[in-house]
Amino acid sequence: MDDIGERIAELKKERNAVILAHNYCLPEVQDLADHVGDSLGLSIAASKTDADVIVFCGVTFMAETAKILSPGKTVLIPDPAAVCAMAQMCTPEQIRTEREANPGLEVVGYVNSTAACKAEMDICCTSSNAVAVVSSLEGEGAIFVPDKNLGSYAASKCPSKRMVLWNGFCPVHQSISVQQVTDLKAAHPGAEVLAHPECRGEVLELADVVGSTEAMLTHCRSSDRDEFIVLTEVGMRHRMERSCPGKSFYFPESAVCGAMKMATPETVATLLENMDRRVELPADIVDRARRPVQRMIGGS
Repeated sequence: MDDIGERIAELKKERNAVILAHNYCLPEVQDLADHVGDSLGLSIAASKTDADVIVFCGVTFMAETAKILSPGKTVLIPDPAAVCAMAQMCTPEQIRTEREANPGLEVVGYVNSTAACKAEMDICCTSSNAVAVVSSLEGEGAIFVPDKNLGSYAASKCPSKRMVLWNGFCPVHQSISVQQVTDLKAAHPGAEVLAHPECRGEVLELADVVGSTEAMLTHCRSSDRDEFIVLTEVGMRHRMERSCPGKSFYFPESAVCGAMKMATPETVATLLENMDRRVELPADIVDRARRPVQRMIGGS
């Protein structure tokens, strides 16, 4: 362990802290984390620990979700400027307006959204359970926010439900093109194609497997194939290579989220030293946002 790693380990013990890193973070940040995974899975894992402090290496909505599920814990984020572009494409006021325009439809919200938006939702979902959540609705359908691509994918699997889709998207996944996939397939003809459902529909049609980051990883671990084209953010390569030694993974090299790279070992060490950059949410937002998250967890 290098000097900064040793310092982080000391501070973590001193603060009784747990470090979480999303799959898209820098490899060196993933390596120092106690848990690496998707945003909701990390928040749930942190809520079950006896840690007093949660350091969330990711983007701001992820740290907010951790605070929602662990309101009594101190939640820190290495860089408050690490904002998810998709989460900013929807506001609480817009959700209320859309709800009024579509009476009878429940609001299903992707977990990739702000705490204030979660407070306006009926139920949350993740990329792994969006289809199950939509299909479980007792009413005629849903207003799905903020990701139109994930919403469209869920709608395609739930044809009996009427879906009103928000015009939001992840810029990284939206940027993955059919041409990029075609080029990768030409370069690696024996590779299986895995795609995240945040990708555009025409890209998903080229995939052999569509699923969340965790579903992709599970598939690669169990597959007898040894080459994969992975259509998601390039940070996922590090975890896949560590989890599946001997297998090869090819990504669209342009699929990089700058916000997810803001956390570094240096910013984590400084954060634990200063104990600043705390995630603070109004109590009413925490209470209201917890309901759709817990409804999802309880029903999944």
